[in-house]
Amino acid sequence: MTSQIFAPGVQQVLDTVGIFVFALSGGLLAVRKNLDIFGIAVLAEVTALGGGVFRDLIIGAVPPAAFENRGYFFTPLVASLVVFFLHPEVQRINRTIQVLDAAGLGLFCVTGTAKAHDFGLGSVADIALGMATAVGGGVARDLLAHELPSLLRWDRALYAVPALVGSSVVAVLIALDRLDGVTGTLAALTAFVLRLLALRYDWRAPRAWHRGSGSSAADDPA
Repeated sequence: MTSQIFAPGVQQVLDTVGIFVFALSGGLLAVRKNLDIFGIAVLAEVTALGGGVFRDLIIGAVPPAAFENRGYFFTPLVASLVVFFLHPEVQRINRTIQVLDAAGLGLFCVTGTAKAHDFGLGSVADIALGMATAVGGGVARDLLAHELPSLLRWDRALYAVPALVGSSVVAVLIALDRLDGVTGTLAALTAFVLRLLALRYDWRAPRAWHRGSGSSAADDPA
């Protein structure tokens, strides 16, 4: 299967690390929103697994992998406990978490695109679901926390675009029958590096043409 890009043991470790880091970001948002331990756990689970669950439901891979693999399900709970007891320390290493989060973004856009392809979808759908795998959990997290999703905010560094690029690279590799562990890693690294550069240089997507920074929603016609 195309989705098995890496050796099973390596894939398990990479997935677990990515899930753990995504869960930390969800737990930290819950702390900032002053939620209780249950709220922290819910946001951690949703952030870490939401994108993959959404992908699996769309392609008909049921039950979703998050519910078949106990490690995937319980890893966010461990991250929840870490945030619950050590959130000041976790917040202090936020830059490290951002780097690991970028690595998870790269990994999940690659494996998500490959899994979508295995279920017979076309290239466009493969790319869309690869990107959704990487960013879907963050969108669900923000919606549950009553925030505008980060990937829709102009004042945040590019997040979805690196995932889109990584997914597109995978789709091209699949079309050329060149997707394997090496090229899949390079695709993940492409998304990873783009995300880090966006953070370093504060790259943002452009807003509507000629829209001034001083404009506000109140200036817009109803």
